[in-house]
Amino acid sequence: MDSERILDLARRQFEFTRDARHHLHRHPELSFEEHETAAFVAARLVEMGYEPRTGLGRNGTALTATLEGGQPGPAIALRADMDALPVNEEGDLPFKSARAGVMHACGHDAHTAMLLGAARAFMEIRDEVPGRLVFLFQHAEESPPGGALELIEAGALDGIDAVFGIHQIPFLDAGQMEIGPGANTASSDRFTLTVHGKGGHAARPHTTVDAIHVSAHVVNALHHIVSRRVNPMLPAVLTIGTIQGGTRPNVIAPEVTIGGTVRTLDEQTWEAMPREIETVARGAAAMWGADITLSYTRGYPALINDDRMAEVARRAAMAIIGEENIGPNRPGMGGEDFAHYLRKVPGCFVRLGGGTPGTPTAGRGNPHSGQFTFDDAALTTGIAWYLSLVTGFKQHGG
Repeated sequence: MDSERILDLARRQFEFTRDARHHLHRHPELSFEEHETAAFVAARLVEMGYEPRTGLGRNGTALTATLEGGQPGPAIALRADMDALPVNEEGDLPFKSARAGVMHACGHDAHTAMLLGAARAFMEIRDEVPGRLVFLFQHAEESPPGGALELIEAGALDGIDAVFGIHQIPFLDAGQMEIGPGANTASSDRFTLTVHGKGGHAARPHTTVDAIHVSAHVVNALHHIVSRRVNPMLPAVLTIGTIQGGTRPNVIAPEVTIGGTVRTLDEQTWEAMPREIETVARGAAAMWGADITLSYTRGYPALINDDRMAEVARRAAMAIIGEENIGPNRPGMGGEDFAHYLRKVPGCFVRLGGGTPGTPTAGRGNPHSGQFTFDDAALTTGIAWYLSLVTGFKQHGG
């Protein structure tokens, strides 16, 4: 299909897609609780002529739909996440969240609506669609271990040749995208480290092993791992988010619990970090006669875009928005469970501008905040990219 026809088809889905997004925004649901969201998506798919496969995942809140195209071609999966966040919306939109303390503060309502709009468009041109399309409406992206693994276990990627997804970014204008190969988001591990000392009276510290004192040395040592034990050419983040210990000012604490997160962009560092944390923390604690225990939980792995599929995705975008509106892939240290799909089949995760052109970047609400906003004009660009990607997959190098 030529670009003008693609854009015309995408524009014809705008009102449907916008209304779907506003409905989802007004009725957000947290991870693993997306029952109403899944029912809404399933109903819209049935109206289009699909026979969705529902009830997937541990709580039955994910679903898929399949379109058999009228032309030979590959099997391509397109994914949207559906869950919201425990955030109180601070704006005053006419479709503001009706649920206190729950908000689509990361744009998943837009992701879901765009994929619905794309499914509607593809059904209109079914005879021209090459191969097989599988639409993945995924639950629980925001809560590790996430929903991607559950969809994979349910067979969502069986027979799939390539997988693609979109994430909005408010600091990029609507009508722009960022696409490229390599690392896109980081691994997102968590750890809990307990310092074991010996409690006692604050007036007799020499008879104790002060866990709070020791924990200060442990935290300081942990913060040197990235600067002194990780290859400086390989980005990594280690952040301490919680410290809990002590009961009274005149009591020396016997234990302190430290909680943190680790973010990496490469497999080597990802594998090494638990060992580095335990070695460094144990050494710092032993210097003061204390011991430690470490509980390390793997989160999402780093999301690595396939080189060839990234080029296919970039060319598909060029056909609809022009090369001047496409920026390079900029790795970020946030986590994203789309990474699990890319460990199974080649694909690419792209960023879609969701900010209103002409507005100050500093005034655009941060994702995961109550001020987050999204420009509906970006919905058409997302749908058009899906159409360009699938209908021109071979032409773009797929």
